[in-house]
Amino acid sequence: MSVLVVGASAAGLSTVEALRRNGCQEPITVIGAEWHLPYDRPPLSKQFLCGDWDEDRTRLRPDTMLSALGAEFVLGDSAVGLDVDRRTVHTASGRELQGDAVVIATGLRARVLPGQGGLDGVHVLRTLDDAAALRKELLEASRVVVVGDGVLGAEIAATARKMGLAVTMAGPQAAPLQSQFGPVVAGLLAELHASAGVHLKLGKAVTGLTDDNGRVNGVRLETGEVLPADVVVVALGAAPATEWLVDSGLRLDNGVVCDTRCRAAAGIYAAGDVARWQHEDSLLRLENRTNATEQAACVAANIIGDEQPYRPVPYFWTDQFATKIQVHGLPSAAADVTVAEGNLDERRFVVHYRRDGRVVGVLGWNMPKQTRLHREHLVPA
Repeated sequence: MSVLVVGASAAGLSTVEALRRNGCQEPITVIGAEWHLPYDRPPLSKQFLCGDWDEDRTRLRPDTMLSALGAEFVLGDSAVGLDVDRRTVHTASGRELQGDAVVIATGLRARVLPGQGGLDGVHVLRTLDDAAALRKELLEASRVVVVGDGVLGAEIAATARKMGLAVTMAGPQAAPLQSQFGPVVAGLLAELHASAGVHLKLGKAVTGLTDDNGRVNGVRLETGEVLPADVVVVALGAAPATEWLVDSGLRLDNGVVCDTRCRAAAGIYAAGDVARWQHEDSLLRLENRTNATEQAACVAANIIGDEQPYRPVPYFWTDQFATKIQVHGLPSAAADVTVAEGNLDERRFVVHYRRDGRVVGVLGWNMPKQTRLHREHLVPA
């Protein structure tokens, strides 16, 4: 059974590797919109952006390992359409590529601000090229405003501060990641950034950008205040990259909608950030590196006939300054938070998130080993 993987991403590469591990010897083709071979995204906002890592170190696998997979990589040619019945992908260059099974692993596209296009000095961070362009400008700037108070925005703010820039973080939440972590942990995250010199302008929506002859020079808040900037980074989340599928007939709703086995249609699967699959009694989509690998393994198993539902324990981590935060399950601001181990004041702790008496999330702050052990307390919905 030949397999066509759309997306030279972590999820795409992991699908290929899982297929080969499971004995698939059939032809595999990987289509990538970028010219780069598969690379890791989490380091882009941290190690690569600050210069600790070079481009080669972001590569997921060296050439020798990629060659051993025996897959054909078609790079620099984005998918523009999918014929579900024929399992054929059309590309921007005019290619038509077909597989007995098609895996959609096109990931996400960064959201932008209205009026952002065409202004110099305004960046998003999604790809390796994005990160390289942003790093180049940060090295020449003194003031940066990060528009966004989620994981990516907080990581970029921490990295830019480490690089010596004057950093302002702007966003609608009262504290970074408050909608995800709740006020207790988010409040500690705000204190972490403030103590490191990040200027927090939170709780106010960003309404636009100001410029001088086409070069950004500020961020305007709903109050009318303008935050001066040499560089602006827009980190307002991302949306599933499904535009190329609008005429495919697949169900698209905040991602490619799939069944419990990550199947969107007969012979069509999705994996990684773009996949929204039936999980328990609802649809779930996860945006993290761990999910990309685990979901790809499930997709590969289902392609070769080892039918299995995808039932992960969600997990992600974020490193900000010298703090490592690890999260298992699905915490939320609506959950009740209790300290299970450690001490909040000492900034070494594990907390449980409870809803209806069940532990639905576990978060650890600088306690990686202990956090991992607390996964056993998680109760599925």
